[in-house]
Amino acid sequence: MQLIVAPTLAYQVAEGHALGVSPLFVLQRGEPYGLQGFGMMSADRSNLTNRGKDSSGGIGVRLGYFGKFGDQVSVGAAYSPKINMGKFDRYRGLFASGGDFDIPGNFGVGVALQATPRVTVAVDAMRIRYGSVPAIANGSLSQVMAGHRLGAASGPGFGWRDIDVVRLGVQWQMNERWTWRVGYNQGDNPIRSADAMFNILAPGVIRQHITFGVTHAPDKRTEWTFALWHARRENVVGPSVDFRTMAMNATGTRIGMHQNGFGVQYSQKF
Repeated sequence: MQLIVAPTLAYQVAEGHALGVSPLFVLQRGEPYGLQGFGMMSADRSNLTNRGKDSSGGIGVRLGYFGKFGDQVSVGAAYSPKINMGKFDRYRGLFASGGDFDIPGNFGVGVALQATPRVTVAVDAMRIRYGSVPAIANGSLSQVMAGHRLGAASGPGFGWRDIDVVRLGVQWQMNERWTWRVGYNQGDNPIRSADAMFNILAPGVIRQHITFGVTHAPDKRTEWTFALWHARRENVVGPSVDFRTMAMNATGTRIGMHQNGFGVQYSQKF
């Protein structure tokens, strides 16, 4: 789990153009368990698994820009460097570099077009730099086969690579009471086949999301917003290893995920 508190200060540098900065106060918490089978691979097997909840904190920053170009075009951009977090001391035998689990940097840009007085079309692109965090980016089985142990500086990670994400959204202001929205998200899969086995713990393989939303304002002070989303199933098949004999099965691991969700929000204006 991650909690990021981001108070924001924005300053209008010129008419229709503003810069913003958000200090990021971060708390993350984890509780790995059931990993006894990896004990022979750990540099500190007493701090590998089943140690209860552990927390770490850190401070980062996000910088942003927003500009309006005429009445129809708006542009936004944001950048956040990697956030150096404290270590998960109870799991220094699991995560690379003795329990270090930083938050990767990211940056993106977006454009919104007021296509008609009632229709807005928005598109944005983002890059997430998973490759800058050893606990996330270090190869898994490749590091094991090279003799590196879990928790070591070059220890196995999840093998995640940097990814790009592109999103498209359309909003239709039907009237003063009803606003309809639809969106599509296309991202890369950070997990390669060679790292499928370790990512049983973190099967973040989904690449496509479809979203729908509607806001209803029964009066000028009240709003109800409903959202529905579906993430298409993705699968990754890769090798597995029996660590007692080091025998490998080229297609012994299969991970996959799909998601469906529904959200409701109530707003009261004062």
